Amino acid sequence: MAKEVTKIIKLQLPAGAATPAPPVGTALGPAGVNIGEFVNQFNTQTRPLAGSILPVLMHVYKDRTFSFIVKKPPASKLVLKAAGVEKGSAKPHAQKIGKITKAQLEEIAKDKMEDMNVNDLDHAKSVIAGTARSMGVEVV
Repeated sequence: MAKEVTKIIKLQLPAGAATPAPPVGTALGPAGVNIGEFVNQFNTQTRPLAGSILPVLMHVYKDRTFSFIVKKPPASKLVLKAAGVEKGSAKPHAQKIGKITKAQLEEIAKDKMEDMNVNDLDHAKSVIAGTARSMGVEVV
């Protein structure tokens, strides 16, 4: 029989560098989860991706055990990294901050495909292109 899920927690944490301090402690404490155990498991699993911010989807069960899924970095972070900039534009339609190629766009779309709600690569590319456009990054 499957365990009963009591809570689903979503977090965005730095890969390989999570600590029991907020936001981890404040999110997991009320759920009764062993925070140290989560931090150790997360850091061990994500150490190769150090430097990225990773979304985590965590299921907390009735007996206070947990399981978690680490997803790919947010599309906006991947676009910024490909464009070589640190921050999106404050006025994305008037002020462009960088450019990415169609090959980079396709690479990002392939990487994010499993986390996205799309059926094929063309739709994934159009979603990523929209993200880039809303950040002031041109696709050339």
